[in-house]
Amino acid sequence: MTDKKLTKAEWGRLEKALCRVRKPVWSLLTGVGRAQAMDFCEGYKAFLGEAKTERETVAWIDRTARRHGFLPADEAGSDTGRLLWNFRGKAAALAVVGRRPLARGVRIIASHVDAPRLDLKQNPLYEDLNLAFLKTHYYGGIKKFQWVARPLALHGLVLKEDGTEVHVRIGEAAGDPVFTINDILPHLASKIQGDKKLSEAVPAEKLNILVGGLPLAGPDGSNNPIKLGLLKMLHERYGLVEEDLISAELEIVPAGGARDVGLDGAFVGAYGQDDRACAYCSLWSVIELESPETTAIALFLDKEEIGSDGNTGAKSRFLELILYDLMRRAGGPLMPDSVVRTLWRSKAISADVTAGVDPDYIEVHEKGNDALVGYGVCLTKYTGSRGKLQANDAHAEYVNWVRRSWNRAAVVWQAGELGKVDVGGGGTVAKYLAQHGLDILDAGPPLLSMHSPFEVAHKADVFMSYRAFQAFFSEKETPER
Repeated sequence: MTDKKLTKAEWGRLEKALCRVRKPVWSLLTGVGRAQAMDFCEGYKAFLGEAKTERETVAWIDRTARRHGFLPADEAGSDTGRLLWNFRGKAAALAVVGRRPLARGVRIIASHVDAPRLDLKQNPLYEDLNLAFLKTHYYGGIKKFQWVARPLALHGLVLKEDGTEVHVRIGEAAGDPVFTINDILPHLASKIQGDKKLSEAVPAEKLNILVGGLPLAGPDGSNNPIKLGLLKMLHERYGLVEEDLISAELEIVPAGGARDVGLDGAFVGAYGQDDRACAYCSLWSVIELESPETTAIALFLDKEEIGSDGNTGAKSRFLELILYDLMRRAGGPLMPDSVVRTLWRSKAISADVTAGVDPDYIEVHEKGNDALVGYGVCLTKYTGSRGKLQANDAHAEYVNWVRRSWNRAAVVWQAGELGKVDVGGGGTVAKYLAQHGLDILDAGPPLLSMHSPFEVAHKADVFMSYRAFQAFFSEKETPER
């Protein structure tokens, strides 16, 4: 080290050459870029209002993909280069076939389309003290107290005994009734809530949905006249009987669409942005892809919020099925290890949101290594908790490949974790896809109020996530040595 004192100009040049300084996206975008970001998020808000369940999201993706030239893989001709898979109506995939042989690897962006919510129990409807309720079982990580005393909507699918599908969506249209979960008034809450931990203040078995209060006129002393009146309404409107509620997937979600947040409209506030922000960005990044060098696959998976189990989650063999379909269409020999070797040579992004630093709760964040809101898409090398437990930890070579591709594409990005080491933690689908041998890391926009009924995202971060996914699919492969 030299003892020479640097001039201000020398200091500035050295700092610029050696230091990485995070800058807000908005300070780096031109007027045209800002307009593009705001316009992109108008479509995003409309999507969030329509896609409130995993089935609704997959149906929206399916319709949108077909409008842009994607065909179901089992219906498309051998020369079709834009393919669609819809798996049980709850998971989906899009692929754009590239010029390179599949055996040399593919690019994958995997997001999830489920979100924390309340599901109806199998026998949900009951009456007590002239009030009718629906029993629920919460899905994923929620703060139960956030779901009481707010307008809620009912979405889902019911299968009648004859196989007829009944789609239900109540609480969204202007003339629709909404539902709610009652909370206890503060005058009576001191003993039953005030002395308890926040996590225990609203027990799960009290998350009951208020659905009715008008009795069906009948003989004196009739049992459950309000419940029977509601069942009569359901039968008249949908042809349902109570047993049909057993063969149903009915979800309680917050009522209402996405909204601008803030006087300047900098943010999007809505339910389900974890992880439909990434689903929307990855959808458009693959739809707009033309003649890529490497085959691009966008996966839209279910069950992430409950550990990715089940046959529509990341632990299923959906990805392998897609690769087999693509290989058969490409022709040539298909060996027992073809899919394994292809995935081993592949690159992937687990597209998922992360926690944005909230200045009101700075004690759980490490500012230098957590994602700042408005500073772009966040690259997350590893997830897990505490000592990287149950994490995918991306290799340095792959992190370098991703950051170079983003720098070349002028993507505004940052690197971060999810909270302090012994405070935060969480998992994504990355570790399950990594089991196939491919390189993968996490990337997505930071959120405020994550897992709440009203999550908040900065529009600049959503837009940069879209740009990052575009760059990932378009980046040329490094020549093989």
